[in-house]
Amino acid sequence: MKRSVQLLLALTAALTLAACSTTKPEEEQVDTSAQDAAAQAEAEALARQRAAEEAERQRIAALLENNVVYFDFDDDSIRSEYVELLEAHAKYIQSSGKSVVLEGHADERGTPEYNLALGERRAKSVAQLMRTYGVSDSSIEVISFGEEAPANPAHNEEAWQENRRVEIKYQ
Repeated sequence: MKRSVQLLLALTAALTLAACSTTKPEEEQVDTSAQDAAAQAEAEALARQRAAEEAERQRIAALLENNVVYFDFDDDSIRSEYVELLEAHAKYIQSSGKSVVLEGHADERGTPEYNLALGERRAKSVAQLMRTYGVSDSSIEVISFGEEAPANPAHNEEAWQENRRVEIKYQ
């Protein structure tokens, strides 16, 4: 009898120790692996999202560094290559609360009066596009210098191209 009680106590102790064991059943180990994989996938997705956001910030910053829009000869229409640039500037104006001066310029060909009017039309074209992106009239000032403030004083096609422009200046 004593022997069976001792055997029973030993068996109970062994079962108690087994129940308190730190090894997890196989099902729980699989769940942990699945949780680890899900956490890793979530971390990777978050890292990709942050990288994409940073790339977008850098793209916008690069656009905002350019503050000149060039035009074709005797033309005041905005080239398609500048639409994204002007959209970025418009969003910046709205978010910063700053105002902008749009300075229109022309090359030396044509009369001074004609070039003054052409510079104004170019600046107004830029202003109109900015308004379509939500910039208020009170945030935009339009000035024309005509041919009076050339970016390049030479008298050739390359210089004339540089002079047919609108400069975006923040206040």
